[in-house]
Amino acid sequence: MRLGPKGPKQAGARPARRGPAGREATGLRTGRPARIGQYLALLAYLVFLAFPFVWLISTAFKPARELGSLHPTWIPEQPTLDNFRQAFDEQPLLQAAANSLVAAVGAAVIAVVIATPMAYVMARHRGRLATAATGWVVVSQAFPFVLVIIPLFLILKNLHLINTLWGLIMVYVVWSLPFALWMLAGYVTAVPAELEEAAAVDGAGRVRTLVSVVAPLLAPGIVATALFAFITAWNEFFFALVLLKTPEKQTLPVVLTHFLGAEGVADLGPLAAAAFLATLPSLVLFAFIQRRITGGMTAGAVKN
Repeated sequence: MRLGPKGPKQAGARPARRGPAGREATGLRTGRPARIGQYLALLAYLVFLAFPFVWLISTAFKPARELGSLHPTWIPEQPTLDNFRQAFDEQPLLQAAANSLVAAVGAAVIAVVIATPMAYVMARHRGRLATAATGWVVVSQAFPFVLVIIPLFLILKNLHLINTLWGLIMVYVVWSLPFALWMLAGYVTAVPAELEEAAAVDGAGRVRTLVSVVAPLLAPGIVATALFAFITAWNEFFFALVLLKTPEKQTLPVVLTHFLGAEGVADLGPLAAAAFLATLPSLVLFAFIQRRITGGMTAGAVKN
């Protein structure tokens, strides 16, 4: 039987290959518009995110005359520090910042210490525990703050933790722990189990393996989780407003509301200055540890 030009290929026949130049030309022709579109979308997203912060900085350095202008400008014509001086004179910003720092750092440290071993067990030992933990994460994140504030207030009242930073730290830990557990479990899953097996072959015990092999590889995940817990606690407002009564214990987000008048009229200049100072710790912290977050999970995990 004679096969036509469209018949089956002969045995041993190799498909025609494109040359490198052909592949590169095709990639440039199809890839360049997509990359340009991605860059434009990223630029638009960055502008969208940066606009409120840039406007906040501009407002913080504007004098009162420019704040009341009908034609506001991006760059202050006569920059001034009077808004910052007035903000510190009117409200105890340093004390509030110290309270927020204690609550945020305490919540981040405790949440990471509790979540790390729990995440390891949940990721390495699949079963009912992992299923229950995943369900807890989903359900806990679905609850609104208003739904839990009354029973939470009563519990803390019975424990004599109302109007204390320790009570607020406990609330922040409980609220951030489910997501921290879920986040760290993903990092543990990404660590190859073969590394633990190799350590066991070399004679390392379970504790030595966890401390010397797994923990260093989880450093990016631990840092990212701690940063999430810190920022969540630093910016939280509702729990701090309800649980803290005296001005000496109030956190920075609560104190910022004091720049609003009785009729809802904001003292815009000092408020912008105080809000700008409140955003700096999160930005500085993220800029300082971003390399740690984006670093490779298994960098340097090659066995000698």
